[in-house]
Amino acid sequence: MDLKAFNNFPFYIKLAAVLFSLIALGFIVITAKEILAPLIFSCLFSILLLPVAAFFEYKLRLPRSAASMVAVVLLLSFIGVLIYVIGTQIADLFKEWPQFQAQMKSSLWEFRGWVQDNFHITRGKQLRVANEATSKVLSPDTAAVGATVLSVSAILLFLVFTFIYTFFFLLYRTLIMKFLESVFLKENKATVHEIMEQVQHIIRKYIIGLLIEMGIVAIGVSTAFTCMGVRYAILLGLLTGLLNIIPYVGIFTALVISAVVTLGTSPDSTQAVWVIVTLVVTHLIDSNVLLPLVVGSKVRINALITILGVVAGEMIWGIPGMFLSIPCIAVLKIIFDRVESLQPWGIILGDEERKQNKLATRLMLKRKKIVAETD
Repeated sequence: MDLKAFNNFPFYIKLAAVLFSLIALGFIVITAKEILAPLIFSCLFSILLLPVAAFFEYKLRLPRSAASMVAVVLLLSFIGVLIYVIGTQIADLFKEWPQFQAQMKSSLWEFRGWVQDNFHITRGKQLRVANEATSKVLSPDTAAVGATVLSVSAILLFLVFTFIYTFFFLLYRTLIMKFLESVFLKENKATVHEIMEQVQHIIRKYIIGLLIEMGIVAIGVSTAFTCMGVRYAILLGLLTGLLNIIPYVGIFTALVISAVVTLGTSPDSTQAVWVIVTLVVTHLIDSNVLLPLVVGSKVRINALITILGVVAGEMIWGIPGMFLSIPCIAVLKIIFDRVESLQPWGIILGDEERKQNKLATRLMLKRKKIVAETD
């Protein structure tokens, strides 16, 4: 059907078609999570590793298959080292699990006394809620252990397929590019090629910037916690750096984890307060200094769309959806900005910067000119 003929349909028909398409697309995305999530992660990893694979292929004269495999192995080694460091720290924490439980109960008892003195709520009223919470958090049952084992198995399987897909994306990158260009009409071939090049360039710069930001945050938090005498400072710093990739939600999650671990490992409960203050200051420095300086203005997405994207990603795909939401929105914004009929959607996704205002002004003037010509 011609697009112009579709535009002549009544509004309710176009609205029904759009809603049906969105519902069908949402159903497919949710149902195919096990296939699409590792595929999208693989796309991001392959974009990140493309210069590495090209270096081994063109500079060292390795076959494309060997160059792609070496690039994937390097990424796998980096992630393996990171998992090993975090795993050893968590193993040390679990060795002290009985002391952790006792310290948490002592800290909760002191907290209930503070609440009773300041808010006149007796310990008995608090005890029921506190006991239920501590029994669920500090006493894992068989079902929880089984769920943990299943989760670990699912994560390992997810990683295996992700790295396999990454290898094949690097191996067949020329074939994939030719396919994407041949899908569209010849007159749109140049636009499609430009969009693909821009997506690769901007997403690569974006991911590298996030990795640098993650490293700076992890080192800074680990150093600050070490100077404060916080136990497991390296573990908490690494978790803060990793979770910081998730906008807004990640730093809050890291704050809760760091405060709980500090309460369970330090006899001084005020140290947890300083941990919270440190992470709040870190977040302020990161959002106002590191993020604009390191990540830059390659892809500007406003805060409202960022939060909505993170929430929608969590609702659709859980934790992987939270990580993938911002790169996916960034890719959509690149496409919207370069397709004339979709440029208004690129404006709503973007931030209030000069380039966005120029784009909005140009579209408004163009529409006024069309209206004047029709009149």
